Amino acid sequence: MIQKVFNRYEKKYMLTRQQYEVIRQRMEPCMEEDQYGLHTIRNIYYDTEDDELIRTSLEKPKYKEKFRVRCYGEPNAESDYFLEIKKKYKGIVNKRRIVMKPQEAKAYLENGEKPREQSQIFREVDYVWNHYQLMPKVYLAYDRIALFGKEDAEFRVTFDQNIRSRDFALTLEKDTETTKLLKDGYYLMEVKISNAMPLWFVKILTELEIHSTSFSKYGNVYRRNLEKNGGRKVC
Repeated sequence: MIQKVFNRYEKKYMLTRQQYEVIRQRMEPCMEEDQYGLHTIRNIYYDTEDDELIRTSLEKPKYKEKFRVRCYGEPNAESDYFLEIKKKYKGIVNKRRIVMKPQEAKAYLENGEKPREQSQIFREVDYVWNHYQLMPKVYLAYDRIALFGKEDAEFRVTFDQNIRSRDFALTLEKDTETTKLLKDGYYLMEVKISNAMPLWFVKILTELEIHSTSFSKYGNVYRRNLEKNGGRKVC
């Protein structure tokens, strides 16, 4: 069972199409697009019956966490499903995830059948899963382009577009009947760094007057669903 751990800072920026095109051009000498090009990421976000995780997150506490299952592209029987705990404490993002095949992931998520191999990270995932008694809440997908630094591969920048969601048919296999989160022509840029941003990148942001923002995909979908339901709790 593959497992990965990430510790880093993440900053987010909302870009117009014009800003996106300019910044991509300015970044070209220092960054490379990864091998996947434009690719789709599909997620199911899990929460408690009364949406405790996302409600707490939107209050901007020092510590918050989320639980999601994701895959890359259209899944099939041999795809990898990533079960992830994403925590944030004082601005540092810690992501711990394990990988399962779809059949194994569904057996665990739907029937509580634990995998044969139970690593330390799986035990952490299992604790969060059972502690909160989680259930699927939102399907959320987007199309992403990811770049990494030519001199520092740990410096990564991603651009998400066509962010879309639904609160029914909560399966990764289906990517239809969704509602867009942003207007056409907008991109969400996420900058992922271990320490400090490269000075050349800071200079680009300053010259283009691009400023960081607080933006949670799941959080904004939750708010939209609340408004759609007249402010009532979304179950």
